[in-house]
Parts: sequence; C-alpha cells; structure tokens
Amino acid sequence: MARTMAKQLPAIEQVSPADEPVILALNNEHAAELSWLEPERLSFLLGEAFYTRRIGVLEAFILCFDQEARYDSPNFLWFRKRYPRFVYVDRVVVAAAARGRGHARRLYEDLFEQARRAGHTIVTCEVNAEPPNPASDAFHAALGFAEVGDAVIHGGKKSVRYWAKPITS
Repeated sequence: MARTMAKQLPAIEQVSPADEPVILALNNEHAAELSWLEPERLSFLLGEAFYTRRIGVLEAFILCFDQEARYDSPNFLWFRKRYPRFVYVDRVVVAAAARGRGHARRLYEDLFEQARRAGHTIVTCEVNAEPPNPASDAFHAALGFAEVGDAVIHGGKKSVRYWAKPITS
C-alpha cells in the first residue's frame, strides 16, 4: 500500500543577524517595488521592527513596524499621523523561485496572529499605484485590506495607495 505524504511547508522563523546578507540581496533584487537598502540601513530597520520573519533559507521575508518605531518612511509617517496604534507592513518579498506556494499569505496570517497577541487592532500597508502593482492590490483585497488613502511621494516619482485591515481577537 502506497502512502502519499503531504508536502511539509517550510517553517516561518524569526529573522536573525545571520540572515541579513540574504535578506539584503532579496530586497535589492526588488528595489523598484520596495526601495534599495544598504547593509547598515537594513540592520537599523531590523532593530526597529515589531515583526520580522523569513521562510526557508530565504524563500520569503516580511518586515513590519508598530507605531513606536523610529522610522522616517513617508508611508509609515502617513499612518502614524492617522492611527494611534497600528502595525505597518514595510516590505514583504517572495523569491521568484518560491512564488505561488502561499508564502506571502502564510507570513501575513502569522503577522495577524502576532499583532493580535500584542494588542493591535489594525495592520496597514501601502501598494504602489504608479508604477501599478495589480497583483499586490488583488492579494491585499483578498486578505481583507481596504484602501484608506493615497499619496504622491519621492518628489512626485511614485504614487501609492494606503491599505488597512482591522484585526480582532
């Protein structure tokens, strides 16, 4: 009798300093969608983060801040002006070879649980409007995010839409 084994999903793990070189490389492969990071800036951001996780050696990662972070991103500051308490998804990246495996969804679901445990009631993010990112729009809408605003940033070089998702216990 042959047994079929369910394929085990790679674990979601806390990011450690040893992960920084591969996170930096994956981030910078997607600098057009995210933003280019230097090693020192990544170390600083990881130190300020509320939630950082990775899947596999580095099939995917997520980096999030809460309202207490010392972070100067115009997108983060937009949320800080409007919400007294929140978690902001700054970046989530899935390596090209790992796409379609549900990694981003798993990272978000784990984030929602961690945010709830910490007493947060809202998770926020932004999605590029120009250049457009329809896949990200659809993904966030499917997770229950709703658009709450928009802005033109970086001296008019980029426009974004702001999204928020209420989370409850």
